[in-house]
Amino acid sequence: MATPKAPKRPATSPITIPNDLCACQALIVELARIVEEQQGQLTEQQLEIAELLQRAFRRRSERYLANPDQMLLDFGETPETGAAVEGLKDAKEEKEELVQVAGNARRPRVEKPARNEQLPAHLPRREVAVPVPDGVRTCPTHGQRQVIGYDVRETLMFEQPKLWVAVRKYPKYACAGQPACGVQEPARPPSLVEGNRYDTSVAAQIITAKSGYHLPIYRQQDLFAGCGWTPSRGTLLNIAAAAGALLPPFIAYLRDQVLGSGYLGTDDTSVTLLLPETLPTVCPGDAKSQRIHEVFFQAKAEGKKSVTGRMWAYRSLTVPLNVFDFTVSHHRDGPDQFLVDSQFQGKLIADCYTGYQGITLRSAARIARAACNAHARRKAFDAQDNHPLLAGQVLALYRELYDIEDRGRSLSAEQRLALRQSEACGVWDRLQALLGGPATASLLPKEKMSEALSYLRNHWDALRLYLSDPLLPIDNNDVEQLMKQVAIGRKNWLFIGSVPAGERAANFFTLVSSALRNDLDVYAYLKAVLDALLAGQTDYAILRPDAWAQAHPEAIRTYRQEERRQRVDAKTIRRERRRRWQQRTDTG
Repeated sequence: MATPKAPKRPATSPITIPNDLCACQALIVELARIVEEQQGQLTEQQLEIAELLQRAFRRRSERYLANPDQMLLDFGETPETGAAVEGLKDAKEEKEELVQVAGNARRPRVEKPARNEQLPAHLPRREVAVPVPDGVRTCPTHGQRQVIGYDVRETLMFEQPKLWVAVRKYPKYACAGQPACGVQEPARPPSLVEGNRYDTSVAAQIITAKSGYHLPIYRQQDLFAGCGWTPSRGTLLNIAAAAGALLPPFIAYLRDQVLGSGYLGTDDTSVTLLLPETLPTVCPGDAKSQRIHEVFFQAKAEGKKSVTGRMWAYRSLTVPLNVFDFTVSHHRDGPDQFLVDSQFQGKLIADCYTGYQGITLRSAARIARAACNAHARRKAFDAQDNHPLLAGQVLALYRELYDIEDRGRSLSAEQRLALRQSEACGVWDRLQALLGGPATASLLPKEKMSEALSYLRNHWDALRLYLSDPLLPIDNNDVEQLMKQVAIGRKNWLFIGSVPAGERAANFFTLVSSALRNDLDVYAYLKAVLDALLAGQTDYAILRPDAWAQAHPEAIRTYRQEERRQRVDAKTIRRERRRRWQQRTDTG
């Protein structure tokens, strides 16, 4: 069998070498330029391939080791473990001491009690008869046996939620033999839908399932069908829309509370918005309707069936409230209309999206913007594969900054400010010296490390703004975590059908997210809010999630508070151990 021939490579055009010396020099310069350009393109492609591989296979955690050449060792129960903790106290005493040293004002976490196998005492009990065979009840020798006691076993049972219909009979009264008096009957209470066919409890369940548990409407059909009622999707949507019509005044109140707090964090994420068949009309003087018309008109001209809208979150740093806002595009009109047009005055922490960078100027300096240090740190973390030593220096300095913030978390505002001024400012001075040092001179402009350092230089003042205000956090991570509430739901309900539906979804997210922030039973809170608004309640202060929680402690999820406290204590202990180890290393 003949060996197949390798395919021929395409012939390249031969280079004609001129006889003129000047022409030869010009040719050499041009060839050198081409080679340099191709090397730059090759470097960029290699970096892009490395980044794609990292995204596909690397761990999601951004944990950093002090020495980039030191691998992570898991000693387990080997003798090295004892050597590592030699000289420390008993584990329980050490834990209490570390929490106190870290400045944690809360009570140290106690050891977990023994596992309690008893079922909750408040659950109702139903006695179930146990069948007794005749062979157990009767003795072949002595006849009928006597009961001398019981061996009690409790089994937790589950039943699907049950729907029931409330039948209200409104009596009609009339004067006997006096038709002129007419017929009198009790006044009908306000209803969510016409005829009072559906209670607010149904609406609260729909909203909680959609915005709290991320269940689209078609899945909720199955849930209700399992309870004995099979509604159409349109019915469920109409009930939710009727509930949403009650919310705008209360949402406006919550928005004013957030804007009045003076300290906000913000972030946004994308949502798919379907295009309407006809373009909406433009309201004169309404910038938002003008933007909607422009975006829809352009999308129609390009033959698109949907556009990428945005869901914005605004988290108050001093009031336990989150407010969401919906726009049809990722334009600076979104934060401008929410913050600048509303005359917000105070501090705003956000990423370095261009729509935020000029907000101080557009607000006539009423708004001071702080940048998120987690973004700056992440850029250095992503560049450590190509420049491990330089990236390691930046990450080590950021670790010191976050250790300082960890110790200052439980301090008062004045103490936290003093801690930042005495310790964090020195770390920033070292970081500034590193940015201007000789190690950065050899970096190529388009390398990831160059981009990371440029990010630090370009946003230096905004990244350091938190040093002068103890109420500002070092990063915007708490706000970015709110985007999960939208992103998880987006993977289920996929799109938003209209602009009113997007605004209604933002209102639902506002209530659900604020309830979760206050560790509330979302359904119970939504039911109470809808009942109060339907009854004409205008004292919105008592409906704020934090105020409502104080009046209804039974609706607070205390286990969430305990879980969060344990996570904070565990992180505090780990960081304090690391600081002690570092101190022993530096002095040893």
